[in-house]
Amino acid sequence: MKKTLVHKRPMIEVRHSPIHGYGVFALRRIRKGTSVVEYLGERISHMESDARYAGKGLQDNHTFLFTVDAKTVIDAGVNGNEARYINHACDPNCQSVREARRIFIESIRTIQCGEELAYDYQIERDPDDARDVDEVFACRCGGHNCRGSMLKPPPKRAARAGAKSNKAGGRKARRHAPR
Repeated sequence: MKKTLVHKRPMIEVRHSPIHGYGVFALRRIRKGTSVVEYLGERISHMESDARYAGKGLQDNHTFLFTVDAKTVIDAGVNGNEARYINHACDPNCQSVREARRIFIESIRTIQCGEELAYDYQIERDPDDARDVDEVFACRCGGHNCRGSMLKPPPKRAARAGAKSNKAGGRKARRHAPR
């Protein structure tokens, strides 16, 4: 199935955000289930993404990386579009969807004109994360259900023994993951 993103009027624009830096805002009402924008950028390997951002400090959580699959990452810092500015929120109005090795941002409820778009990044945790990893990846959404971190919630204690990570190969560069 081929997805087309053709609209008569623009749906979104990038501007300063009260959540963090820049954000993406609706220019008109966006109905639930609408494919809003494709996440674009240079498609690289996980190894290349790790090498590209190896010099970043441990306290720097800012990248535009999005995991497509076990082999591919989209780096929207290179040839990316406005999708890279969609901020994280713990109570989001969008979600990421993987379709045919492409990432789309889709509305999960009706979004009103002027409302900021957001999705839950659910960034993967690593066993060797620093103790302050939740502070480094602190959430600024301010939502009623804010969990305080952009990271995927830690597994429940009882389920921990059988829990498996969907992150392969001990990769270090932090990336968003599709649902």
